[in-house]
Amino acid sequence: MNNPIVLILFDVVIIGGFWWLLMRPQKKEQKRVQLMLSELAVGDTVLTTSGFYGVVIDITDEDVIVEFGSNKNCRIPMQKSAIMQVEKPENN
Repeated sequence: MNNPIVLILFDVVIIGGFWWLLMRPQKKEQKRVQLMLSELAVGDTVLTTSGFYGVVIDITDEDVIVEFGSNKNCRIPMQKSAIMQVEKPENN
């Protein structure tokens, strides 16, 4: 086991295994979030990273305006990255 090529190969296998176990799922989650935000539309119910539910009333490139609660005067602009879950309205 004193062969340096075997040790280098062993290190490469270990590093590759760690990448596959740790980095790959994170990149998959980033793609899911990007897809979710790209499909965001006016009228969607969203859950923010701070735990508030609201309805999207306007969308720009980087920001959204979300209306919270039944009070129509509570409209807050926020970054799209603050949205963690989107629920599409049901069409009855």
